Amino acid sequence: MAHPPPSKNWMPVLLGLPLLLSPLTVSCQTLETRGQPGALPQSTNVARGLPTRDDLPLAPNGRHYPVVPTQPREIADLIALVETAAVDPNITSETVAVLAHQQQVIYRALSRDPSMSRAVRNQLSPKWHWVFDHHIAARREFLAMHRGPASSLLPAWRIQAPASVDELLNAYRSASSATGIDWEVLAAVNLVETGMGRIDGVSVANAQGPMQFLPTTWTEPGIGQGGDIRDPWDSIHAAARYLVRRGGLDDIRKGLWGYNNSDHYGKAVLHYAALLKQNPLRYRSLHQWQIHYASSAGDLWLNEGYASDQPIAVEDYLEQHPHSAPPNP
Repeated sequence: MAHPPPSKNWMPVLLGLPLLLSPLTVSCQTLETRGQPGALPQSTNVARGLPTRDDLPLAPNGRHYPVVPTQPREIADLIALVETAAVDPNITSETVAVLAHQQQVIYRALSRDPSMSRAVRNQLSPKWHWVFDHHIAARREFLAMHRGPASSLLPAWRIQAPASVDELLNAYRSASSATGIDWEVLAAVNLVETGMGRIDGVSVANAQGPMQFLPTTWTEPGIGQGGDIRDPWDSIHAAARYLVRRGGLDDIRKGLWGYNNSDHYGKAVLHYAALLKQNPLRYRSLHQWQIHYASSAGDLWLNEGYASDQPIAVEDYLEQHPHSAPPNP
């Protein structure tokens, strides 16, 4: 299998999530992932609608940790703003990146607070209930996988920019055509495993690459097929073949169980896949989701450029990188 049950894996990252040279038709919908001419004013206006604070430290990319309002009505309005923009092809890629991180942090925060989550949903327009429910349900499945104290150490990872949207989408679609596994499922697996390739690291079980394969599984006949375990194209195709081997064509839940022996894992993946199937344009924002790590100091943002060859004490890291800590209310 790709890697062992979650109790032995690095999944406390809890994930959690660039544009094509030309439009692609996906599920009878054109997936146009480049902003259209004249999109900049609209994008700028959308970005200006996000909450901000002057006292927050900035990450190397010039952005601060997204702020989540404290009032349900304000959060509901922010969700409507972000979700509307997430499926608007006229929003530029730069603005999508900002909106996506805001989107991600909102759902991560609400998934841990059932009372606030209910209050926000009650204030949210019914048109967004389905989207909201899938995001919150996916996050809660991951929370259910990992009980016990949060880690006081950050992992020995390198966080890098992922392969581009066009490269990954082409790989998902190619692997889907070759095997019959839906491209949305492959994208969702890639998202929850490594943030679509942002995490360059080896799990405690020695799983490797953007789809987190054990080397022993990779070398099984018909899986790796002599490819590079760290290459996005090779690993995505191998993941599709592995899901087929584990029964994914008959029942994708069975295939996902083979990938990670947890019902919670499979349900979470399928929630994200459902969001992509309902509107493939959501792929743009999920591709921009950042790496967050559930630590003893809170939900830390490990931005692109984070790098360590050994575990780091959370307190030591935050002294040098205060932008990684969630803002206090």
